[in-house]
Amino acid sequence: MLDRPPFPRPPERVLFMATCLCDAFFDEAAKASVEVLEGLGIEVVIPQAQTCCGQPAFNGGDWKSSRAVVRHTLEVFAGDDPIIVPSGSCGAMMFHGAPLEFEKEKDLDLVKQTGARTWEIFDFLYRGLGIREWTGSWKGKIAVHSSCHTRGTGTPEAIRSLLGTIEGLELVDFAEPEQCCGFGGTFSVAFPNISRNMGTLKIGNVLETQPDLLVSGDMSCLMHLKGLAEKSGRSLPAKHAIELLRDTMNESSLSYVLANH
Repeated sequence: MLDRPPFPRPPERVLFMATCLCDAFFDEAAKASVEVLEGLGIEVVIPQAQTCCGQPAFNGGDWKSSRAVVRHTLEVFAGDDPIIVPSGSCGAMMFHGAPLEFEKEKDLDLVKQTGARTWEIFDFLYRGLGIREWTGSWKGKIAVHSSCHTRGTGTPEAIRSLLGTIEGLELVDFAEPEQCCGFGGTFSVAFPNISRNMGTLKIGNVLETQPDLLVSGDMSCLMHLKGLAEKSGRSLPAKHAIELLRDTMNESSLSYVLANH
C-alpha cells in the first residue's frame, strides 16, 4: 500500500481518469464519481486526450507497448493535481505496475511521481480526505466484493466503512471473501474454464446471503460476475460502490460531511 499522508485540506481541483470500462460499459460510475467530487466542492477536470492506463498490454507481457501508453498518460495527466480513478485496478497499474516496467527507463521518477498522485476514489475520500461518515439513507442488504487490485490500497476498508454509516443499509458477509472473482483481465481469455469456475464459486457465495445489491470498487469484476450470472439465469444486481454514495447524497448530508472532515 502507498503510505501517503492525508491532505491537510481538500484539494481545490483533481484530474479524473475515466478508464476504458467507464467509457465502454460503466459510464454511470464515472458520472457518479464526478457528482460526488463536485458535491464536495472539488473541481473535476477530465483530460480529453486520455486513453488507457496501459494495464492490458502490461498483463499480456508487452511491456514496450504498455510503456508507450503509460508515457501518453504521463503527458495527459501532467501537473501536481491529484489523479482520481474509480478503479482499483487502474490505480494499481499507475502506482505498482508502471514502476515495475519502467525500472530501467530514464523517466522512472516521473512514473513514480504520477503514481503517487493517483488515488482510487474511495481511498481518496476515506484516507485522503478523512471522511468517516456518509449520512444518506438506503434500505437493503449490500454485499461488498473486494477486488484483488484494491487489496494494495485502503479501498476495501473505505468502501465498507463509508457504506456502513448509511442509514438503513446492512452490510452482509459472504464465504471466501478473499477469493478472486476469476476475471483477471487477460487471465479470463487465456484460461476461460478456470475463470468461469472461479466466478461461479464467487456468485454462489454472494447469492447465499441474498443481498439486494453487490458493489465493488472494480468494474471489471462486476462485469465478469454479472455476465456469468446472466448466462446461468440468475439475478445479480450490481453496481460500482460510488454510485451508492451518489444515490444517497443530498444537500443536508453533504453539509454534514463537509462540516465534519
